Formats: sequence, structure tokens, C-alpha cells
Amino acid sequence: MKKFSFTINGNNYEVDILGFEENTAHVEVNGTLYNVEVQRELKLTKTPTLVRAEPPKPSPKEARIPKTQSQTSNMAIKAPLPGTIITVLVKPGDKVAMGQKLLTMEAMKMENNVLSEKDGTIRLVNVKPGQTVAQNETLVEIE
Repeated sequence: MKKFSFTINGNNYEVDILGFEENTAHVEVNGTLYNVEVQRELKLTKTPTLVRAEPPKPSPKEARIPKTQSQTSNMAIKAPLPGTIITVLVKPGDKVAMGQKLLTMEAMKMENNVLSEKDGTIRLVNVKPGQTVAQNETLVEIE
């Protein structure tokens, strides 16, 4: 029980708060019992909510990433994942175009096509069908 002393319009009041039930306070004011409805303000959270503007949609030209050819003379095509070589479609001396399928490998129970990243001539093939390769191992070199 809490005791308070209030002065309202020059009159003194002795208030005892006897208890609370939800939004009702049971109080005694100068010996008289009252049930007082308490209105509580909503407490604002201390953590601000982050509001971000919606990013602009890219134009069709910006949405597509063009494939570019590498400017280096020799390019090593590396294994994207560890796996097993299934087929090799090129041999040294073959001319290839950017995006051409060079070999097929199985990785994570899926067949993956390995494509040429530039136009050129096959310089070296480091793998054969059935061979197991590690991630980033050089499979083919193109000049």
C-alpha cells in the first residue's frame, strides 16, 4: 500500500493506493474507498525503426550483366566445385568461342557444364573422363 498527499484546488487529500487490477486502481481518499479507472500512455520503444526507401528498379540494359572477354593471353578454366569429370569435349589446338561447352562434370550429384570464358585456342587439357578434381583445380587452359 502506498500513501500520497495531493493538493487539488487548495484542498488537501490523503490517498492510499490499496491495489491494482488491470486498469482499475483501488484507492482510499480521506477514508472513502473508490475504484478509479487508470488510463496509461503507450510507452514508445527506445529502439528506432529503420525505414529505407525502396531502391529504384534497374533498366533492362542495367539488369543484364554482359559477358566480357578477358584481356590476358592465357586463361585457366578452373573447377567451380569438387567433382568428377564425365566428358571432355575439347582437345589441345581446338578453336573455342566464349560460352562454348568445354566439358561436363558431376558435382553434388548434379551434372555441370563448364563453359569457355573467352574466344581462343585450347592450349592444354589437364583432365580426362572419370578423374576426380578439387575446387579451383585448373581443368583447361585457353590462349
